[in-house]
Amino acid sequence: MKVYLLKDVERVGLTGEILPVGDGFARNYLIPRKLAVEVTAQNSTFYEKSVSKAEHRKEVVASKTSMLAERIKTLQLVLKRKVHDGGKLYGAVSPGEISDLLAQQGISVAKNKIIIDKSIKAKGSHEVTVKLTSSLQPKVKLTVVPEAA
Repeated sequence: MKVYLLKDVERVGLTGEILPVGDGFARNYLIPRKLAVEVTAQNSTFYEKSVSKAEHRKEVVASKTSMLAERIKTLQLVLKRKVHDGGKLYGAVSPGEISDLLAQQGISVAKNKIIIDKSIKAKGSHEVTVKLTSSLQPKVKLTVVPEAA
């Protein structure tokens, strides 16, 4: 079955795409949740015209996110935290704190888009991944320094 996506669906497609999907997936998941509509012979020309508009929008979004990814790669964030005698932090660094640091640099990223591979519990340099899209995942350098008492 061919469907026209009304909203972005992760691992399926983006808004405005016409995609072939399984009948059960379309009828039981996409269509009831108003994520897609079925493309039939009667409405296919209408949706095919909409696809060209969506392609242009995707190009604009892709160029903006690639510029944002380049900007994120060049950043070096510094986080001041209280530290034990051995260089260990009192608590792990959270994605929300990194999101706040990025916001101070003028980059708005949701905290659920920040991926910390191994929890940050010590001072020093660490790499943190920012998931902009499934293919664009730049790494930002985070340096944790002791807070002056």
